[in-house]
Order: sequence, then structure tokens, then C-alpha cells
Amino acid sequence: MTTDNLLRNLEELQAKALDDLKASSSQEAVEQWRVAYMGRRGELTQVLRGLAPLAPEERRIVGAAANKVKALLEEGLAGAEDAIKSAALQAMAEQGRIDVTLPGRPVPLGRLHPTTQILREICAAFVSMGFQVVEGPEVEWDHYNFEMLNIPKDHPARDMWDTLWVDHVDEQGERPMLLRTHTSPMQIHTMENTEPPIRVLVPGKCYRYEATDATHESQFYQVEGLAVDEGITFADLKGTLYEFARLLFGADRKVRFRVDYFPFVEPGAEMAIDCFACKGEGVGCRVCKGTGWIEIMGAGMVNPKVLEGVGYDSSKYTGFAFGMGAERIAMLKYGIEDIRLFHNNDLRFLGQF
Repeated sequence: MTTDNLLRNLEELQAKALDDLKASSSQEAVEQWRVAYMGRRGELTQVLRGLAPLAPEERRIVGAAANKVKALLEEGLAGAEDAIKSAALQAMAEQGRIDVTLPGRPVPLGRLHPTTQILREICAAFVSMGFQVVEGPEVEWDHYNFEMLNIPKDHPARDMWDTLWVDHVDEQGERPMLLRTHTSPMQIHTMENTEPPIRVLVPGKCYRYEATDATHESQFYQVEGLAVDEGITFADLKGTLYEFARLLFGADRKVRFRVDYFPFVEPGAEMAIDCFACKGEGVGCRVCKGTGWIEIMGAGMVNPKVLEGVGYDSSKYTGFAFGMGAERIAMLKYGIEDIRLFHNNDLRFLGQF
């Protein structure tokens, strides 16, 4: 077959293929057209395979024409497929199966746990007053958890903490270890490694071996603070905690201090704020149980024995300490009645914060 005949056949094949493609109105028909003309045994493929016997110059001329036809057919195929897809989407839209004007479905976003939120609020309040946030180990020595805080072995005050003990023996003999019952041990670590002035805030997990109910959990978060310097008085303690209450619970809060016992402070006090639910009136209020006041933490001046235990001169330095439960603060602020909700992973509860 001459070169002219081959070129004429290619022109006829191109025209016939494009006419058949225009007549293909479905995805199935377009696929049949692709197989018939451009498949492994298609008409254009057979023409390309017939170039081998030609002379090099003829093969170059006919090959260039065949590639041009192939490019046109591929372009037509792509256009036909796009047109069919667009027509299908238009049909779906007209039938009401899809409304392209509707906004996309929102993707649910995660958020901070309410305990994390209240911890950040508490820390931010004290950082604004010059405190530094530090963290410590959750597994602690009895020496730091009790003895250095003026709670020696067999002292009745240890009954206040239902302790989870850890079996451990080191090279120096048996030194009892435990899951810390409060974050106060980190106050001792800080004082051992730092000279006054000190102003630290210690948030973290604590553990106690006790029954779980609406107000008690075996695992909870606590935030404790310590300030040590020359000339610190109880008035500094009251002023600091009063400012904290105003920052966290509102500028119109009133504060009450009453004497209470804590082994590592002397004198000790419990701090309460006027009930923000009933405005301190107390009548029939479930939040303050009718008293008009809500206890939020314990506090006091650091016992001189604690200061002397870390090598501080108690005649020169004084300090104050305080501690509060993070979940309790959140329960009071947001009206949560059961502490177990913080650990239940119920999205209906967590989604409110």
C-alpha cells in the first residue's frame, strides 16, 4: 500500500471515529468506542502496526500523520468523558439528589478537656502575679511526700491521706515509695535547689486509695502554690488568694478565711468565697448548701520546721502555701455535681466546655 493510500485511510479513520464518538451518549458507549478505535486491537492500533514494512522516509511521514490522528482522538475521548460526567451531575441536581448551593458538612473539632481548661485558667491567674509553673514526678518518695512536710512516720496526720504505696528497695535500704497524694513534694524539691525568693505553682495528678463517689476520685488534679521570701506575712497570703478568687470567679467576690489544721503550715486556714449562685444569701441554694459560702482551698504560713528542713534560716525567711483541687474548682465554677463525669469520656458532657 502506497503512502498516499495510507494517509487517505488515516483521514477516513479520523472522520469516522469522530462521528461515532459524537453519537456515543453514555459512559458505556464511549468505552466501547475507545476499545474499537484505540484498544490493543483497535483500528488505529492496526494502522500503527502496519508501518513496519514501509521505507524509513515513508514510515516517518505516515507515523507523524498517525500520531496526529491519535492525539485528536484522545482529546475527543477526554472531552466526551467530561461531558458525560457533567450531564450526570446536572441530572442529579435537577432530580434533587444533590444541591451544590448547600454548605459543606462541618467537620467536628476537638477541644480541651474541662480539667485542662480550668488548670490553664488557674495557672494564668497566678502567673499574672509573678508565679512560675513547675511540675514534678507522680511517683514520689515518702521522704518528700510526708516527712519533709512535717508529717513524720506514725503521725496521726497521715490518716488524712489514703496512700497508694509502691514496693521498692534501693541501694541504701528500703525507702518507701508511693503515688503522690498531693503536689506539695515538688515544693520541697524546689526549695532544695533554689534560694529565695521563690514563687512557684505546682499543678499535677494525685492519687489516693479511697472509694469513688460524686465528690471523691482515686485520681484527681491538684494545684499547690508556694511563696518564700524575707518579710512575707499572712496579709500577703490573703491578698494573693483574694486576687486569684476575683480573677477566676468574678471581680465582686468576697473572701472568708477561717482557722483550719494542715501539718505543713502554721497557722493554717481554709479559704471560702461568697456563693456566686445565690450572691451569698444562701437561702435554698444547692451550690453552697444554704451557707452563702463555698470553700475552695486550704492555705497558711509555711511551718518553720519545713523551712529549716531544706536549710533555710526560719528567722530570716517566711512563706505561705496553698492548695486546691482543680476538678473541685471546675465543679464550683460550672455547676458540675459529680466529679466522675470528668473521667467518663461522655461527649454530651465534654461538648459543653
